[in-house]
Amino acid sequence: MKQTVFMEQKIVDCFSEIEKKVTINRLFIVCGKNCKRLQFINEIEKLPMDKVWFDAFEPNPKYESVVKGVKEFQDSQCDAILAIGGGSAMDVAKCIKLYATMDEKENFLQQEIKENTIPLLAIPTTAGTGSEATRFAVIYYEGEKQSVTHDSIVPEYVFLYPEILNHLSDYQKRATMMDAFCHAIESFWSVNSTKESKEYSKEAITLIMENMFLYLDGETEATKKILLAANIAGKAINITQTTAGHAMCYKLTSLYGISHGHAAILCVEKLWNYMIEHLEDCLDKRGKDYLQQTFLELAQLFGCASSEEACEKLHQIMVILELFVLEDKKEDIEILVHSVNETRLKNHPILLNEIAIRTLYQEILRG
Repeated sequence: MKQTVFMEQKIVDCFSEIEKKVTINRLFIVCGKNCKRLQFINEIEKLPMDKVWFDAFEPNPKYESVVKGVKEFQDSQCDAILAIGGGSAMDVAKCIKLYATMDEKENFLQQEIKENTIPLLAIPTTAGTGSEATRFAVIYYEGEKQSVTHDSIVPEYVFLYPEILNHLSDYQKRATMMDAFCHAIESFWSVNSTKESKEYSKEAITLIMENMFLYLDGETEATKKILLAANIAGKAINITQTTAGHAMCYKLTSLYGISHGHAAILCVEKLWNYMIEHLEDCLDKRGKDYLQQTFLELAQLFGCASSEEACEKLHQIMVILELFVLEDKKEDIEILVHSVNETRLKNHPILLNEIAIRTLYQEILRG
């Protein structure tokens, strides 16, 4: 499905364009409670259609919240869904769209997915997740993470407004930007990479490398480019999915109270160092020489002549961004090792056994 991206256009004008293709009489808006405080919401209120707001969900949204959203969507007789927020709002909106035409008497997670024509629109409020560009969503059922995947939940229309990012704290800016950075890097070395995905990765990495510090300083044009980079990185992982960096980062967030992007970049940095030293364990069917060349191309995107030099540059970036706050808690190592999602490891280009993963976590916790 081709996605239409509007950059900095008035929301009213955007909807005028959209309504040339689809009719929207009543809009179902999935938006976190904090997002409602954004000044931008005033522009949404001015849209010339009825609106129903849904905010009864939590970070790391539960299946039950999605079920409630589906019922409210059906009862309200809305004909389109707009997600405003970060990953959680996007995930909830995607699942509401997906499940809205399914049998509400049965568990949605156990049913065969059937595509529907409900328009899905998205306004990201962070420059990180890229969720507005992917076919993936995550919800939790009975405490267990459930990955939902379907091509039909890629939003058809995306609105990018750099000024929305002004509400983020400095730490949120750094961490979410690193999430997008990890998406682009992991996609680039994924065993599932294609010519198209690599072009997306290259563009996203270049935009982030050129604009990260200007963005953190509040420079308007740089903010626009980082927001665009997050969207492009999302398009990359929509093709390839993520790799070991994301497989290893999730438990770090809950154990240490750090943001997802912060945890991801801690993992990606150590993984890159590990991989260039273990090329003989290549799992990519294109071979060791291909992978070595991939790492060199990645290094060149960092402005470096070798992978080793690029790894050191990434380390220095993390030092400047102050993304080393973990403590060496030996008792956490086993918890971390056994938390890794093995499915995502299948996308990784270098073999990672339990010994390797334990070693990597030890390096991560030493900072």
